[in-house]
Amino acid sequence: MFKRHVIAKLEKYTKKYFKKHPNVKLIVVTGSVGKTSTKVSIATILAQRYKVRMRTDSYNTEVTVPLAILGLDMPTSLKSIFGWWGVFAQARKRAKADDDVEIIIQELGADKPGDIAAFGKYLIQPDYAVVTGVTPEHMEFFGTIEAVAKEELTAANFAKIAIINREDVDGDRFSKYLTNPNIFTYGDTDAAEYSFTASDFNIDTGYNGYFTLPDGNKIEVPAVHVLGAHSLRPVTAAVAMAQQFKMTPPEIIYGVGEIRPILGRMNMLRGVEGSLLIDDTYNSSPAAVAAALRALYSIDTPSRIAVLGDMNELGESSAKEHETVGKLCDPSLLMWVITVGEMANKHIAPIAKQQGCQVASFPDALQAGAFAHKVLEKQSVILFKGSQNGVFLEEAVKMLLRSTDDEKNLVRQSDDWMAKKRKYFEQFEVDVPTDD
Repeated sequence: MFKRHVIAKLEKYTKKYFKKHPNVKLIVVTGSVGKTSTKVSIATILAQRYKVRMRTDSYNTEVTVPLAILGLDMPTSLKSIFGWWGVFAQARKRAKADDDVEIIIQELGADKPGDIAAFGKYLIQPDYAVVTGVTPEHMEFFGTIEAVAKEELTAANFAKIAIINREDVDGDRFSKYLTNPNIFTYGDTDAAEYSFTASDFNIDTGYNGYFTLPDGNKIEVPAVHVLGAHSLRPVTAAVAMAQQFKMTPPEIIYGVGEIRPILGRMNMLRGVEGSLLIDDTYNSSPAAVAAALRALYSIDTPSRIAVLGDMNELGESSAKEHETVGKLCDPSLLMWVITVGEMANKHIAPIAKQQGCQVASFPDALQAGAFAHKVLEKQSVILFKGSQNGVFLEEAVKMLLRSTDDEKNLVRQSDDWMAKKRKYFEQFEVDVPTDD
């Protein structure tokens, strides 16, 4: 009852805010994969000209979306009536006061059917909705990929203009769920209105190449500092949004050059023995693992290792999806496949062995990290990919970093997270991470 009251109050103040500030543009970002990277990429480019409000963290739930839009934080204690009174007071003030922000970029999360539609009841016709992908997510609640598509495309239908990832949304299969005629697409080829063509790639500088716009014009860029085709798509979405907001090519080029990977999302870090660590530990899903492996395979190196953890929230499809990942493990391109967690060990590992891969399996990230440290060769490239709860592969990454200074570039390093992880790792009777 208290939670519903909090949500109703926050939604009311959000509606009042937009009524008071009709010139503030709202961009919502939704999808199964890549929401945060897309949101941050869009903000990075648009900020070259406009005043933008956007949270880098995942304020994307029914409680936190209104807070993010209003630029407010959660109270220290979520159950404190007095804490929420303080938040409501700030919300009332923000709704009425003048605001110098010109664009708000907001991520919307969907854990179950109806979540996106609920946002649409008070975010009355956002100016733009970006849909980043329709892939398996929270399948214990959605059940089918069609249900996921209906949910994620809901945002496209209640926005004025929708911009959809052509590569990760199957148009032939899911276009029947779209009712909005004002749609642009972005992707890897000229089949999309907005696309990026890479000319070259360098570990230190990223990609160079050009973006193609709907009118056929091209914007050449010297450096896109990301790794993998799936990491280029958020940048392409950002270029599409910049063009919609009439930004100039020089502004776009500069903004693209400022984009960097978000922590835990295909972030490249230097490791011991001259190794390169691809830290993709924030979370995991079947589509994201496949994309990360393709990126790993694209790097020219004699030694590659894939550390693959459990993918959570897949429901009844979990075994099948983990087996599919096992089939993607190529023995000609991988020196080792290291699996972590019950589902990865049970379903990825045996399939990878059948493929001809050299495989080692561990119950936890710390033992996996120690083994990776033992078997890596000079100049190895190591991918770390797994879901967060019950996996925590960032602690395996930590064990291979060249410098402890880079620990600040890992996800889930706050005191609260570290306490949670220490308690989790204790069950495996191994040394647990400390704050030292």
